[in-house]
Amino acid sequence: MIRSVFLGCGSYLPSRCVTNDELIAETKLDSSNEWIERRTGIKQRYFAGKNEKTSDMAVFAAKQALEKSGLSVDDIDAIVLATTTPDDRVPATATLVQAKLGMKRGFAVDVNAACSGFVYALATADNFIRLCQARNVLVIGAETLSGITDFTDRETCFLFGDGAGAVVLSAKKGLGMNVDQGILATALHSDGNFYDMLKTNDKGFLRMDG
Repeated sequence: MIRSVFLGCGSYLPSRCVTNDELIAETKLDSSNEWIERRTGIKQRYFAGKNEKTSDMAVFAAKQALEKSGLSVDDIDAIVLATTTPDDRVPATATLVQAKLGMKRGFAVDVNAACSGFVYALATADNFIRLCQARNVLVIGAETLSGITDFTDRETCFLFGDGAGAVVLSAKKGLGMNVDQGILATALHSDGNFYDMLKTNDKGFLRMDG
């Protein structure tokens, strides 16, 4: 039994930190720090710089994860990147991360599953490892949601920010029992009937019914 174990993790936040009060002042929306924090728990969020892209943040997080794992980029067989804000529609932003890391082998693919994207990316990488199609996989979640947030929409603009997180998953032999380390199982589910509850409108801005 092959298990996917975590060897290292990394993260990245842009330098610009925006508090609730600052965002209210900038947007001139009718709200307050107390109202936002009481309903969401959010006190602040981080926004990417003008020239900072999803792939840039993903690379920072990936390098940190690699350093903590003790592996080099030459040991990585695949990159699975969860994002709804790719640098471009084509090709996959994961391939840009692959290039920026100097990775000359393996493959790279994006997963778009919104808030649950990292879970789907993790399950995808785990299956690659279980099927022996990869031994070491970089799993990254990275978003530049500030680029698709409508800052005139009081229902959504306080909720989203930018950043990235990454883990290195690696194959390890297990016993096939719950005493094993790593990912024991995954169970995914979606319901397309709720497609319209969180989507981008014709202007490319996020809209959410919730």
